[in-house]
Amino acid sequence: MMARLGVFLLWIIHFLPFTIQGLLGDGLGALLYLFAHSRRRIATINLRLCFPQMTDATRARMVRQNFQFFSRSVIERGILWWSNRARLQKLIRVEGREHFDNALGQPLILLTAHFVGLDAGGSWIIQNANGVSVYARQKNRFLEEIILEKRGRFGRQLLYARQEGLRPVVKALRAGHPFYYFTDQDFSTKDSLFVPFFGISTATLATLPRLVKMAGAKVVPCMTRVLPDYQGYEVRFYPAWENYPTDDVMADTRRMNEFIEQRVLEMPEQYFWLHRRFKTRPPNPENMNVEENFYQ
Repeated sequence: MMARLGVFLLWIIHFLPFTIQGLLGDGLGALLYLFAHSRRRIATINLRLCFPQMTDATRARMVRQNFQFFSRSVIERGILWWSNRARLQKLIRVEGREHFDNALGQPLILLTAHFVGLDAGGSWIIQNANGVSVYARQKNRFLEEIILEKRGRFGRQLLYARQEGLRPVVKALRAGHPFYYFTDQDFSTKDSLFVPFFGISTATLATLPRLVKMAGAKVVPCMTRVLPDYQGYEVRFYPAWENYPTDDVMADTRRMNEFIEQRVLEMPEQYFWLHRRFKTRPPNPENMNVEENFYQ
């Protein structure tokens, strides 16, 4: 019942001007910052680990901004789900489109990361190509059906549950479907390596170089930024990676993390700090001291 009510509210809100939706998101985020103690603590810990030189006051301000950007991304999802192409084209700017266009027609991985504009970037991609992506299964069946329906409403979008593995993704890549791919969350130790992320040994999926080899794919990074003053979103494509992958999977995975680090430094308040990014720790007993049980 709550899921249906939430979706109905998003549908109502999507008719409002974009600026009003942004203001609503900011207000909701300010409330969540006050009352979502657990998530506020997680974001604070993450920022303290990644930016130890940051003052407490600056960190608190960034956590509050992070809640506001996250809440905006939820409210503005109604636009992505129900608005027409014309409205979306006005709200989503594109930089570096030539990197996207030049790579189409061959196996292509659009490497992204968990910034709050992630879904806006995905919306633009599926309006311009028949893509493929993975999703996390939802406990609520109604919500999962809505997400799958709305993500595929433009063009032909192939969506596979993460539990289905890589085989259908590789098949889709070889058939010319660009793969919108993100790897920067903690999925425990399965298929992961412990690679530095902001100097912290972090469980990181090492599937990107494997996918590139299996599908013979190009990697074109794609990041989405929320523009200031409620102007919309900017989707930025970067040049295709050269000499990737190598024979060193650790170095290949580190290259991915370094690229994401650089983008985080450009817009730190928009990264998904509410996730326990450093939950899984290395198995080496020497590393299992009290300080590294970060979220306890």
